[in-house]
Amino acid sequence: MKIVIAIDSFKGSLSSLEAGEAIAQGALRALPGVEAVVRPLADGGEGTVEALVAGMQGTPQRVTVTGPMGTPVDCTYGILPDGRTAVLEMAGAAGLPLVAPEQRDPLRATTYGVGEVIRDAIGKGCRRFIVGIGGSATNDGGVGMLQALGYGFLDRTGQPIAWGAAGLAGLCTITTDQVMPELAECEFKVACDVTNPLCGAQGSSAVYGPQKGATPETIALMDSWLARYSELAARQFPGRADPERPGAGAAGGLGFAFLSFTRAELASGIQIVLEETRLADYLQDADLVVTGEGRLDGQTAMGKAPVGVARLAKTYGKPVVAFAGSVTADAAACNHSGIDAFFPILRGICTLEEAMEPGNARQNLAATAEQVFRLWYAGQQAAKNR
Repeated sequence: MKIVIAIDSFKGSLSSLEAGEAIAQGALRALPGVEAVVRPLADGGEGTVEALVAGMQGTPQRVTVTGPMGTPVDCTYGILPDGRTAVLEMAGAAGLPLVAPEQRDPLRATTYGVGEVIRDAIGKGCRRFIVGIGGSATNDGGVGMLQALGYGFLDRTGQPIAWGAAGLAGLCTITTDQVMPELAECEFKVACDVTNPLCGAQGSSAVYGPQKGATPETIALMDSWLARYSELAARQFPGRADPERPGAGAAGGLGFAFLSFTRAELASGIQIVLEETRLADYLQDADLVVTGEGRLDGQTAMGKAPVGVARLAKTYGKPVVAFAGSVTADAAACNHSGIDAFFPILRGICTLEEAMEPGNARQNLAATAEQVFRLWYAGQQAAKNR
């Protein structure tokens, strides 16, 4: 009997693999001798580096780079066992949590550190990149990242423009003569689950600017600067630089930078993770598939990681159960998205802090899983005896 477990992290409590191992413990208590296979799961956002590097026996890397507001930050990324594939989250170098709320300012915030991480990985032999681009503090169109990779963004005097969205106000020329030659050998899989264009009412400035500290006045300015930037990019890369492309507005325009200036594809974060971890190979002969996340709700059914696992499992006709730290009323939608049954793991009244304490979460998850597996096995046996 084989159970495949691919569960997202319980953020602030258990990592993907820690949650998976807790479920495996419950499975072994209920079904001695069962084969419980734990696979990493993430959705391309926070926790993706940790899940893929640990789950695929990669090697963590730590590099000091330029943070979003220009001060140094330590960023962790990973190199997978093939030695060619790097996994990184742009938020590790230019994320909103790196900036105190009172200091957030997209006019100054830069993605330069993201480019520095890529440079570091290129220097270590990587040519394939899996990049999560959620949670940015920036709105610079990815220009900072491109500057770190050798692209020139110059003003009318031929000098490099300043970092941040404000630098785009003086942009006149884009140059390529100093671009890292290795960049031509690189390909990027960019985890992007938004469809915003670069500019306009649904663009990066209007939709995401306010949470990064933008005012209505600066939103209008940034939108016009990004439009001008996209025009210059389209002249440099005709046919590639399309500001209307879904996802171009992701991460303050970082999606546009990847699509226009590198060999990149934007795809759903969960789909990238499922492909890279080759989960389908493990599901084909599974008897039961287990997934879940910290909070199961209506948003889960709209394509988050657990539903990605469930839909893949259903292509092989596998039953799917899910566990969660908490479950909302609208989580019933998950039953129509491939999850046959789901279970909250709390077994008594407690505070949120108590529920999220890793030891408690691990114990609750293992105990709940054990009882579910006992019921499932009893059902299997009853069906055989009919």
